[in-house]
Amino acid sequence: MDAPPTADSESKPARSHAIAAEDRVPYSQKIGYGIGCFIDMWGHWHYPNFASLVFNIFLGVNPFFVGIAVMLNRVFDAVSDPLFGWLSDNTRSRWGRRRPYMLIGAVVAGLGLPLVVAVRPGWGSTLLLGHHVPYYFWFMLASSAVYLPLVSCFNMPFQSLGYELTPDYNERTVVFSYLNIIRTLPQLGLFFGGQFLTMAVWVGADRSNLPERLKLLFTTWDAWKKAPGSATPNILLGAQVFCVLCGVIMMIAGLTSFALVRERYYGKVVAGKQTKISIWETLWQTLQCRPFRIQVLINLAYGLGLSMVGTLGFYDTIYYVCAGDVSDGSRWNLWMGVGGMVLGAAGVPVFAILAHRLGKRHALALVFVSAITGFILSWWLYTPAVRWLQILSSGITAFIGSGFWTIWSSMVADVVDYDELQNGRRREGSFAACNSWINKVGMALGAGTSFGILGWIGFDSRLGGHQTAHTLFMIRLLFAVIPICGLLLALIALFRFPLTQDKMAEIRAQLEARRGKV
Repeated sequence: MDAPPTADSESKPARSHAIAAEDRVPYSQKIGYGIGCFIDMWGHWHYPNFASLVFNIFLGVNPFFVGIAVMLNRVFDAVSDPLFGWLSDNTRSRWGRRRPYMLIGAVVAGLGLPLVVAVRPGWGSTLLLGHHVPYYFWFMLASSAVYLPLVSCFNMPFQSLGYELTPDYNERTVVFSYLNIIRTLPQLGLFFGGQFLTMAVWVGADRSNLPERLKLLFTTWDAWKKAPGSATPNILLGAQVFCVLCGVIMMIAGLTSFALVRERYYGKVVAGKQTKISIWETLWQTLQCRPFRIQVLINLAYGLGLSMVGTLGFYDTIYYVCAGDVSDGSRWNLWMGVGGMVLGAAGVPVFAILAHRLGKRHALALVFVSAITGFILSWWLYTPAVRWLQILSSGITAFIGSGFWTIWSSMVADVVDYDELQNGRRREGSFAACNSWINKVGMALGAGTSFGILGWIGFDSRLGGHQTAHTLFMIRLLFAVIPICGLLLALIALFRFPLTQDKMAEIRAQLEARRGKV
């Protein structure tokens, strides 16, 4: 039965304690685990990032169809994430239960990334229920159906592995601190994507002159400059080249993670001792876990609100701050990524220290309050009068976001321990799958809804920098208000989360009395 926390444990911050030497994860494994995040970040989030530039702005697809495609591709995650989470929980091999899938997934996810932009200009449309539906829309759905399971093959075992690297309450936060510091590098790649796609080298580029353009890319600095304001770069071709380069990096990162990280619980708790479980039973047990359900609500509220930052913030930068200049807006977006990388990395140790001293729940509450303040300030920080202030806004968002993901991921590992005490199995894969899918549902709903909002408030890509005053006002207003609503809901749910540091110390003692130390 789920036991609620006592009033005393709810009201006072958790005690800090030193991490035992046997509970510490070697630095090589912490770094190796962190490097694996390249596949998660680029495999899942390059697609929504490219959707606006490639399909809406360059190919002219109505933002409504782009938004629907971004939301519907989560349907494929709904199948592949639970499947690979369940498979990795139930696999028994000489390499463990996670690492074999990481090995295969690293290769196929990297090779498959260029698939998501494998289109050409000039595709037509089909008539459906009296409406013209572009073929690009059907391609976006089909490419997601093929590619996203390849990412799940690596990502679900990878996430599961992070939850079982250490049994210590505070060392878990340290592990995910390394992950989130390293994560700022692929995050910068996401921001750099817009800059890369709109560089001068892609002006007048096509498949016939691609080899010479690639040579320019590696031999001249001028190729890396932004495209002139009057020129139209071949955004699609730039995206295709960028995906090939990112795919190679993903393979290297995934294989490095596979080589460095080990499975701590497999030999002592799982292999030959833990019975296998059906996929339906494991998902049902996961959803019956009360602390997990609270975490799901926190995750969904946070993800749904902040996912609109990417789309509405991008359009805020281009059409309000930069008056419709896509190349200039993409350049500023890159610098916002740099600011996010620096402040995001700085936020990890700050919130990790707060979690160690105050407990994870109190530290996460500070994350939410800080985020609400940051989005209020965004009204004044996104301004054409002082363009560099948007870098500060992006940095604040990244500073807070890194704190959220560090603490929240560490809390998932605590939930897995709680579940093991209740059900007698280590089921990291099931929790990783449910969490990942719900997180992506929130992100996709946010991103997709923001495209729908763009149509609702009258945005028209054909108007360029001449959007109406009402459209620009609503982009700015909703960019601030919607995330704040999500953060308030997450804050309310957080105070129902029962797993304090004292509670987790009791759970660990009971688990070790039952099956020994790991």
